[in-house]
Amino acid sequence: MQDAAFREFTQAGATVIWGDCCTVLAGRVADASVDLVFADPPYNIGKQFAGFADRWPSVEAYLAWCHVWLDLCVAKLRPGGSLYLMASTQSMPLLDLYLRGRLTVLSRIVWHYDSSGVQAKHKFGSMYEPILHCVKGGATYTFNGDAVRVEAPTGARRRLIDYRKPTPALYAATKVPGNVWHFPRVRYRMPEYQRHPSQKPAALLDRIVLASSNPGDLVLDPFAGTFTTAAAAQRLGRRSIGIECERDYVAIGLRRLGMNQSLDGAASPPNRSAGRKPRRA
Repeated sequence: MQDAAFREFTQAGATVIWGDCCTVLAGRVADASVDLVFADPPYNIGKQFAGFADRWPSVEAYLAWCHVWLDLCVAKLRPGGSLYLMASTQSMPLLDLYLRGRLTVLSRIVWHYDSSGVQAKHKFGSMYEPILHCVKGGATYTFNGDAVRVEAPTGARRRLIDYRKPTPALYAATKVPGNVWHFPRVRYRMPEYQRHPSQKPAALLDRIVLASSNPGDLVLDPFAGTFTTAAAAQRLGRRSIGIECERDYVAIGLRRLGMNQSLDGAASPPNRSAGRKPRRA
């Protein structure tokens, strides 16, 4: 029986849930059932989402809220499952420390992007966002390196010989990516733009889903936004659960996932408390 606090839509392995992430995680998602979590919460930097600013009364209040949903996400991960966390450069060190006691941190990734806008004038402007890659347990986990290989310029372009090998040979033409990723930000009028202020690139989610899950696995995004994670999962043959509290973004998710279901006439989800802010992509 569906919880009155949220509304759920399911089709062909994809599930869209309209409601608060903490409520849904606690009441709908089974423990140890998820293979991959991608979490891109509000950053607590005052960005506007549907008329609301993602600003908490204090850093302590923001972190306390993050700890609640992070603990729930950790509980939902199966042993060996992966969690990717995005956060602001200010908050990530604190969340990194918190997660170290609960998961094994594998990589600290930098998503670097160029900016055509005005940069800070009185300090060095930020042109990256951090991504933390953790696994539950750490002894055995999914990592499909061959599925995400990229060009290795030394081998592919310069065609240099590696004389360190017993039999000298060309350097490899491809390699597993390092922990600095360059993907352009999603901007207005780009083909994938979905009317969201912090939408993440499809290419970034493709890499994460390919590397850390297998076909048929379950991918969870507790802050679905424009449902880029769910769209990547669908495209790559994974199942997904996307949770989103904003009606307009839920409608985007239903459209992107090809669900012929309407929100018209649906009762609105419960109002957000001070600790439940608009969600990121």
